[in-house]
Amino acid sequence: MKLGICGLPNVGKSTLFNSLTKAGAQAANFPFCTIDPNVGVVPVPDERLEKLGELYHTKKVTPAVIEFVDIAGLVKGASKGEGLGNQFLANIRETDAIVHVVRCFEDSNVIHVDGSVDPIRDIEVINLELIFADLEVLERRLAKVIKTARMDKAAAKEQAFLEKMKEVLESGKPARTVTVDDEDEQGYMKEINLLTAKPVIYAANVAEDDLADDGASNEMVGKVREFAEKEGSGVFVISAKVEEEISELDDDEKAEFLDALGVKESGLDKLIAASYKLLGLMSFLTAGEDECRAWTIKVGTKAPQAAGKIHTDFERGFIKAEVVNYKDLLELGSLAAAREKGLVGIEGKDYVVKDGDVILFRFNV
Repeated sequence: MKLGICGLPNVGKSTLFNSLTKAGAQAANFPFCTIDPNVGVVPVPDERLEKLGELYHTKKVTPAVIEFVDIAGLVKGASKGEGLGNQFLANIRETDAIVHVVRCFEDSNVIHVDGSVDPIRDIEVINLELIFADLEVLERRLAKVIKTARMDKAAAKEQAFLEKMKEVLESGKPARTVTVDDEDEQGYMKEINLLTAKPVIYAANVAEDDLADDGASNEMVGKVREFAEKEGSGVFVISAKVEEEISELDDDEKAEFLDALGVKESGLDKLIAASYKLLGLMSFLTAGEDECRAWTIKVGTKAPQAAGKIHTDFERGFIKAEVVNYKDLLELGSLAAAREKGLVGIEGKDYVVKDGDVILFRFNV
């Protein structure tokens, strides 16, 4: 999963990126990987995986990972090249979802680029830049399609779809507000890769005092939640300042610090939960002496396709899957004991994998 963190200047975007990637690397004892100065790979904390590792005395525990991209250059006029315009557009196109950081705190020491704090205005500034960029993509595509649409039914259908999407964008709405069920239209959507079609999670960046009630008493957070609900986006409340502080602590100190604030989860935990929910993702597990590993898949994935996440040969030669719930496996202490209790299912090609399944695939190629 690849998430792009964006936002206007001085909303806490880079502070959040730096603290999340650093905290994630420490919390899971995982070597933080810097691909380039604004990209970080962070493990997904998974207690199930750690417990399975202890059960199997495994040599290696490999969590699922999230790649964070700190997207710079987002200012008014970015779609026309202002700031680092073209660079930010390229970075966003490569992501699965956008984490849009919006400022929901007052602080006279932190100057807002527009002179006042208004999260909805900030959201609309960035949305508008992405809409402008998408309209350019659509117009270029339309110019090509129109040439053949009169003589080609497929091209005519694509033209109608592109014109429909253009109308939506010109009304100021992002492409993600349109439900696309038709298979051909889904193909067009995937090919043109519109920025505003990407799922969005709004990170409401608040002062420390607003964390305990998850921003319930913060009027600006309420407005962001209302806005997000209308377009089907996710929201989570975070304090980039607090995340920066806890990124310097070890696990025990971090837990004590969060407890003192009256907070149950770190910002990284909240973001991961929101991302998985928004993108319809979950994890299945594989376990053994050599390695215990989490694999991220879409909710509703069937066994052969889940096997294909490990290796294409597993999907191609799929025979069956031996499946046990991780809780049953931990409670009974071994796969053999779970088999004796009848808790290991022998599943075929139509089995829909569940979150927390521990799976041993049988295949032949």
